[in-house]
Amino acid sequence: MVDQDASRDAVKEYYGKTLRDMSDLQTSACCCTEPLPDAQGEILDLIDEEIRGRSYGCGSPIPPALEGCTVLDLGCGTGRDVYLASRLVGPDGFVIGVDMTDEQLAVASRHQDSQARRFGGQSSNVDFRQGYIEDLSALGISDDSIDVVISNCVINLSPERERVFAEIFRVLKPGGELYFSDVFAGRRIPREFQNDPLLHQECLGGAMYFEDFRRLLRSVGCLDFRIMARHPVAIGNSEVEARVGMIDFYSITVRAFKLAHLEDICEDYGQVAYYLGTLPDSPFRFTLDDHHTFLTGKPMLVCGNTAAMLSQTRFGRHFTIVGDQSVHYGTFDCKATPGGQWTGGPCPDGPCC
Repeated sequence: MVDQDASRDAVKEYYGKTLRDMSDLQTSACCCTEPLPDAQGEILDLIDEEIRGRSYGCGSPIPPALEGCTVLDLGCGTGRDVYLASRLVGPDGFVIGVDMTDEQLAVASRHQDSQARRFGGQSSNVDFRQGYIEDLSALGISDDSIDVVISNCVINLSPERERVFAEIFRVLKPGGELYFSDVFAGRRIPREFQNDPLLHQECLGGAMYFEDFRRLLRSVGCLDFRIMARHPVAIGNSEVEARVGMIDFYSITVRAFKLAHLEDICEDYGQVAYYLGTLPDSPFRFTLDDHHTFLTGKPMLVCGNTAAMLSQTRFGRHFTIVGDQSVHYGTFDCKATPGGQWTGGPCPDGPCC
């Protein structure tokens, strides 16, 4: 049984006092190697080096179409992704960063005014709050108030992941999006590794077994989620590899939407989606997930879940969906979808994840 308070205290000590910068990490698990889109890379160049030097993550969980959105970053650390998002949401948007570590929040907060000036703004559009990602209500984050929740290699550190995901779907607006990167495992992590301080603090001991993650999302009412990117984790430490080498670890970026009527497998209603090419940085194509890329103006057959994700979210104004769900044609095989990039098994075995 994991002592939750002791686990949190150990993580706070590690990320607040033990780690001075990325060079102090003992493995490569929470070092992001995924390149940012060009536009985000240009913003990153405007972010203070102190913020970037103490930023730990395993992906690039910043989705498109954020202008005017309210974004919540869980486990924001020194605020790199908060500041990236603050530039993307613009003056009409707002970004909240939540973290439990005093030292990291001190770095994030002291750059708040200077980052606003670097971005050419009159005032800051970010707010940093100290607290726990398992209890967002204690931080004044109300039901149905957030457009997008992001997180970068943090949820695995929580001793109460069920509460984390329940809170996420509580605070998301209907049609809102969870977009996060984290370390996952191809099997359940043995208890001895879960309780090992170094493995846990380096994001390996708490890595989620993928099928347990799927079941967890189902338990909070999310029946379909999508994979954006998946990369094997190179541990980069021979002693650690000798201990955990039988386990396959992956950095995975996931998106999920708060939608009321998703189904647990892909169903065929004869619907067709057209991407209008109107997202500012994506004039020619839009990628929903690792097997749905929509070319501008080209019709693409979609399952009912995909149609909902495109029409009942902030992406709705960028798509035309032809057809409804009045007639059902059976299960939908994403593998056979024209223009799709599905590389897994037949879609009827589960949702389009």
